[in-house]
Amino acid sequence: MKRLSDEEISRPLYAYDDAVRAENGCFAGVDEAGRGPLCGPVCVAACILDPEKPVYGINDSKKLSEKKREALFEEIKAKALAYSIIFVGPEVIDRENILHATLGGMRRAVEELEITPHLVLVDGNRCPEGLAMPAQPVVKGDAASASIGAASILAKVSRDRYMLELDRQYPQYQLAKHKGYPTKLHYELIEKYGIQPFYRRSFLKKQGYWPEGR
Repeated sequence: MKRLSDEEISRPLYAYDDAVRAENGCFAGVDEAGRGPLCGPVCVAACILDPEKPVYGINDSKKLSEKKREALFEEIKAKALAYSIIFVGPEVIDRENILHATLGGMRRAVEELEITPHLVLVDGNRCPEGLAMPAQPVVKGDAASASIGAASILAKVSRDRYMLELDRQYPQYQLAKHKGYPTKLHYELIEKYGIQPFYRRSFLKKQGYWPEGR
């Protein structure tokens, strides 16, 4: 079976965006990375693509290799009309819960765009409240819309880079390997080395890893 080219992979996602743009004008795609890990921030990105400067190969970031994501990350930043990347830390996640922290990050990401879109498309089934423009949820939007796919890549690569920096500071937790997700190895390392400030207190409490009173 012939392997699809980057242009062929992205063609239906750009066709989706063209239809949205024809009806609504300028719009932004929004997505997040890192809702599930035990530590580190959730990262949210908003992106307004330039239809005159397509970025071929855009797709759901989870379907792309790390090398491909890194290359697309730089190309998206170079060609997009506007983009923003927001980190929401563990203290906010613990205070507001992961859903509200993520939605708040999405709102901030849209507000920090240098261009104000007429519409916002959000990956998933929930949209942030308080936006100055309409917003629509798109289930599995990162595999349907080029703009949401671009946002997913910006968020994923940004968060992975953040976790690699944490790994350099705390090599004993092997964060480069699991990126903070709840793997067997990660739990074993928490048991061995204890809990650091970058852990999500609320997540660990659910798993019984955070002693009462701490």
